[in-house]
Amino acid sequence: MATFRFQALSEALSRKPLPIDYPDVKASNYYASSVFTQNVMREYLPGDVYKTLLKTINEGTTLDRQLASVVASAMKDWALTKGVTHYTHWFQPLTGTTAEKHDSFFRPIDENRAIETLDGDNLVQQEPDASSFPNGGIRNTFEARGYTAWDPTSPAFIVSKTLCIPTIFIAYTGEALDFKMPLLKALNALDRAATDVCQYFEKDVTKVNATLGWEQEYFLIDKALFYARPDIMMTGRALVGHNPAKGQQLDDHYFGSIPDRVTAFMRDFEIESHKLGIPVTTRHNEVAPNQFECAPMFEEANLANDHNLLLMDIMEKVARKHDLRVLLHEKPFPSLNGSGKHNNWSMSTNTGINLLAPGKNPKNNLRFLTFFVNTIKAVHDNPEILRASIASAGNDHRLGANEAPPAIVSVFIGRQLTQMLDSIEKNVKAGKMTPEDKTELKLSIGKIPQILLDNTDRNRTSPVAFTGNKFEFRAVGSSANCGSAMIAFNTIVANQLILFKKDVDNRINKGEKKDEAILKELQKLIKESKKIRFEGNGYSEDWVKEAEKRGLPNLKDTPRAIATMKDKRTIELFDKLGILSPIEMEARHEIELENYILKLQIESRVLGDIAQNHIIPTAIKYQNILLKNIKGMVDVYGKDAKKMASTQYQLLEQSVIRLNELKKCCDSMLEERKKANKIENAEKKAFAYCDKVKPYFQEIKYNSDKLELLIEDELWPLPKLRELIFTK
Repeated sequence: MATFRFQALSEALSRKPLPIDYPDVKASNYYASSVFTQNVMREYLPGDVYKTLLKTINEGTTLDRQLASVVASAMKDWALTKGVTHYTHWFQPLTGTTAEKHDSFFRPIDENRAIETLDGDNLVQQEPDASSFPNGGIRNTFEARGYTAWDPTSPAFIVSKTLCIPTIFIAYTGEALDFKMPLLKALNALDRAATDVCQYFEKDVTKVNATLGWEQEYFLIDKALFYARPDIMMTGRALVGHNPAKGQQLDDHYFGSIPDRVTAFMRDFEIESHKLGIPVTTRHNEVAPNQFECAPMFEEANLANDHNLLLMDIMEKVARKHDLRVLLHEKPFPSLNGSGKHNNWSMSTNTGINLLAPGKNPKNNLRFLTFFVNTIKAVHDNPEILRASIASAGNDHRLGANEAPPAIVSVFIGRQLTQMLDSIEKNVKAGKMTPEDKTELKLSIGKIPQILLDNTDRNRTSPVAFTGNKFEFRAVGSSANCGSAMIAFNTIVANQLILFKKDVDNRINKGEKKDEAILKELQKLIKESKKIRFEGNGYSEDWVKEAEKRGLPNLKDTPRAIATMKDKRTIELFDKLGILSPIEMEARHEIELENYILKLQIESRVLGDIAQNHIIPTAIKYQNILLKNIKGMVDVYGKDAKKMASTQYQLLEQSVIRLNELKKCCDSMLEERKKANKIENAEKKAFAYCDKVKPYFQEIKYNSDKLELLIEDELWPLPKLRELIFTK
């Protein structure tokens, strides 16, 4: 095995950057060339059908089957010009990845002739087998029927000569089995609620879109080293491995010169992304060695989420061409920064206004404050919902570790806005406001700079940070579907805006002027949400104690975080807004539990296999070498051998102790896993894996790492962490 390790390392070190096939010098010349864009629609569709389809996309009106057939034919004609042979409904099951079933355009019409066709029925709806996708107990395994239904708001695109049609995925009985359907519902709820509130300030606003700009972090390792590490290959992270002497402590990788081989990979996947209309514009080295990041321009949240899932798939495929593997796990290496997917969220109107950007005058700043304060209040009232939305076995390793926010949800807004909210809280008087009061507040509100981007520092330790014109939800994991976090965020903000509108209208109906009613309601929300605001170091133990005093939840692991999905208040909230029914919420809780259990089960098995089949035999081999040496020393030195060979005796004793401890921990972990596997209740089983099985992971790693330090380098069977993270 050690020979295999050195062969893998030699192969990795011999790699050269692949040349890139540039389609054109300017990305703008091929941008979205593989997308059924509105310009393509205009070219291929009759004018009346084009207008009707745009109305469906922009206003959510129904497209009848006859017109759908015209659209389907146009999609097919366009796709054929690109050499496409198949089409698929592209959907997002609750596996966390995407799914597709390809069908050919080819249709025989008699024994000698065939045509290429795509009709409206196949565009609008298909029936994939739903039995093997997670359903959380909604359906029996033998009840296999499920449906995918076209989402016209996300354009069709071409990947590998296949026309991909974005769709929702639902059960035969109508329940959502994906992320897209509830995300669309949450975005619709936010649109209605935010548009209603916008009417206080601008009557021309008829639609509000939630916007999303994600930042995708990832690690790269050579494929030979990847295949030489069973733990990374099977679980996405290194379960064993002693920390190298040099990691990220010198900060020499962050924003450093990008290695040529990595640049070639990045350029390649950027080209493929741009063809698919993914507006990736940023790339750089991240903090940890072999860690990188890319980010796009902001887009409407549904489309942005589709693009992120597409990008992750593109990265995996392109990496293989470059003999690399992408690690999207939240914590691939225990001693280094984890990888997140910061979700930068805001709201924009059909009139071009960013509702979270301060304006040029007090009126526009009052609008900004309205949406700003209501978002903070939404987070204050629903931290458990946000924590549950980003919970996963991988993210449990990341949250609260190097450069990641803690599991305690808080909001950072910066010194200037803190002073502004404190001022409003103190200055709004009970009872009717005097003209002097109004003037004072307008002057104060009018002082907000239109651009706050550089007037507040970035707080890396805050799960939710305001960064000038958006909120950055930093706690989302790198492998996650953004849909989960965006469903939660948009739902809680929509609910808060509905409550705000109701309370302000009640004040107006009681005789208060509109601005006065808004200010007094904002004052109340500022007071009520004050405890969620935190400007300090979220990594510190002092914050953990302070958060406990404030009554903020600290849900450190996935089973405890997702238990909040069963809370009556949470279920009622999602049901009231029509996002997820109680049945769907229960199903998702079951799916999250099952996913958590299976991931820990796999990690436990892989860790046991590595210990039994790699580490223990290597340790025994090393002990035999020591014994042979000691025996030779005895032959030469006789009774003085123990003194003369004291180092060998010490090494042998230490290796025996670590070997015995390693075997003991493996056996204990196996017994706990057997006990856990007998538990039928999913929640109890998840807690058993979390509290009884998982603790042995660290014990096994500790003893394995100690053996790695003892055993000579040439014997060690697995590529070491220093080789994994510094081989480029």
